[in-house]
Formats: sequence, structure tokens, C-alpha cells
Amino acid sequence: MSSQVVKNFMRQQGFADEADSACDMHFSGLYFQPRIVGPLVVVGIVLQSPIFFFMLSAILWWNVVFSKWNPFEIFYNRVIAASKGRPVLSPAPPGRAFAQGMAAAFLLLAGLALMAGWMMAAYVLEAFLVIAFAALLFGKFCLGAYVYHVLRGRIAFANSTLPWARPRA
Repeated sequence: MSSQVVKNFMRQQGFADEADSACDMHFSGLYFQPRIVGPLVVVGIVLQSPIFFFMLSAILWWNVVFSKWNPFEIFYNRVIAASKGRPVLSPAPPGRAFAQGMAAAFLLLAGLALMAGWMMAAYVLEAFLVIAFAALLFGKFCLGAYVYHVLRGRIAFANSTLPWARPRA
């Protein structure tokens, strides 16, 4: 049975309510990309390589601009979903795409800060990336999708998707 936290996350990303079994499989598929990108961000921080940050940023921008050709989702659909009989992932809805764009922008800015030698700015941007990915991977909270809904004036909806939010009676 899907937890309320997982259901809130799925709504936050922009997906419709699903049956518990489908929701759990969908959630697992959606976590494929952050489980790869999150550790790669940590590698970039350890290396302090602007090129590494630029490459990660470019991949995420690709996912936003050409969402049908997201390499993570293509791999997941063809290899994991196909072999395990799971539903395939569809292109990212606006909330998820905005979150990827936000991460791409922070990665780009961190790379630029490193390139310019602005170490304090780079550290601050890297800290934001670590916090956002930690919240996503460990707390099932997507800061980018939350910001998307807030910027669209849907503050009550955004707050209802927080991990600790409970459905209204």
C-alpha cells in the first residue's frame, strides 16, 4: 500500500492519483533518475570540476527541453520496466520538468562559479544542491516541484503535497 508521503510526492510531481500498486511502481521508476544524478552531484562536489557540473547541467537541460528523449527514462523503460513488467514512464509533467530545470540551473551556476574562482558562491550553490537532493532522496520532497506550484500561485496545493501533509477529511 502506498504511503501518504508517496502519494503526496506523486501529486507534487504532477501525476494523477493512481491505485496503490501502480503508484508504488510509478514512484520507484521516478526515483531512478535522482538515484543516479544525486550521487553524481556529490562526485562533482568532491572533484570541484566545472566541466562535470556543466555536463550534469546539460543532461538535465536536455531532459527539460526534449522530455520524450530523457536518457534516464528511456533506459528505465527499455531495460528495467520491460524486464520487470512495470509501467513505462511518460515524459515529465510541468512540475517535474521545472524541478529538473531548477537543478540544471543550479548545476550550471555552480560550474560557472567554480570556473570564475568564486569559491564561496560555488559552495553555497553546491550546498543547495545537496540539501535539495537529500530532501528528494531521503524525504520524498521535491523542492523544485514545490517551488513550481508556489510560483503558479497554488500555495495551498503545494503545501498539501509536503511529506508530512495529510489528506483533508
